Amino acid sequence: MPTVCIKWQKQVFPGIEIDTSQPPMVFKTQLYTLTGVPPERQKIMVKGGILKDDTDWSTLGLKDGQKLMMIGTADEIVKAPEKGPVFVEDLPEEEQAAALGHSAGLYNLGNTCYMNSTLQCLHSVPELKSALLSYSDNVRGNGVDQASHSLTVATRNTFGELDQSVRPVAPLHFLQMLRKKYPQFAQQQNNVYMQQDAEECWTQLIYTLSQTLTSEASEPAAAQMKELFGIDLVSRVHCAESGEESSEAESVYSLKCHISHDVNHLHEGLKHGLKTELEKVSPSLGRTAIYTRESRINELPRYLTVQFVRFFWKRESNQKAKILRKVDYPLELDVYDFCSDELKLKLQTPRQVLRDAESAKFGLKVEVKTSSSQNIEGVIN
Repeated sequence: MPTVCIKWQKQVFPGIEIDTSQPPMVFKTQLYTLTGVPPERQKIMVKGGILKDDTDWSTLGLKDGQKLMMIGTADEIVKAPEKGPVFVEDLPEEEQAAALGHSAGLYNLGNTCYMNSTLQCLHSVPELKSALLSYSDNVRGNGVDQASHSLTVATRNTFGELDQSVRPVAPLHFLQMLRKKYPQFAQQQNNVYMQQDAEECWTQLIYTLSQTLTSEASEPAAAQMKELFGIDLVSRVHCAESGEESSEAESVYSLKCHISHDVNHLHEGLKHGLKTELEKVSPSLGRTAIYTRESRINELPRYLTVQFVRFFWKRESNQKAKILRKVDYPLELDVYDFCSDELKLKLQTPRQVLRDAESAKFGLKVEVKTSSSQNIEGVIN
């Protein structure tokens, strides 16, 4: 990695390393942390020209100690008013976001929107942030490897930056640790890092955190993450040809919305995802046969994750293809129809309380069937 010197206004920043395997945007975010000049305002003079975001470093022939000039104005520090009230709408855009409780944004470091969306999604879970805050910098036992530990620390630090900053954050260290732990996210095409799948990034990060995080009560990490995101499924596996039937139980971290030509709504896609066909050996037939697996939710997490399965493998072209079909979804998702009979029984009473509360809000008469039902709302709260 060549080391250069940057001159900006009257300041000189020597000894700045350029990782030429990364796009110029990454270098600009480095300069942003030093100068406060946002990447979009930076003009970096190289060989009489301006460094562009898609410039190939190999064409510039950079040498150690080479001096580069940067032109651009830094974000101004807003001074507090001397007197009088200050309204949110009168604040700069960054401070408006902070005042309204919005999280800071993340810079795209070159086809890293999949990673940024995953981080912002998980950053919205307060229980996860709390667990990360208590995570130590020292490697823990229980078979936690260094790469998993480093990725967890990077996640904790990135969340901290998002909470403390009103400016966009450049998750450079997190990206490096993610690619170190999971090399598939470092794939390149024509010397450019490839776009990746957000669901794969989310799954890998959830798995890592389930191996490393523990609660204050020394609760196993896997159990803690399962409480937040885990979904218990019970499945009936049936072979129509042989009449064989069995039951299975598993825990997953998301429900799949399978998309096909007849799926127009999320509810339909989830229904497809919970009923699948598989081929396996039938003991009674002595050969492979088609089995149908019908799954139901037996336990729900605090945060339910739903994946829209928009990619499939095209055999004719031997590559991934994206399904662009529009699928509607509600602002509030009711998964009662997808639950097991056991879970439905547990949900009946609180669901009735919610319906009664909704009816009362609109002035409709609510019939109280039992004296004990008056105290149900307090119980479920």
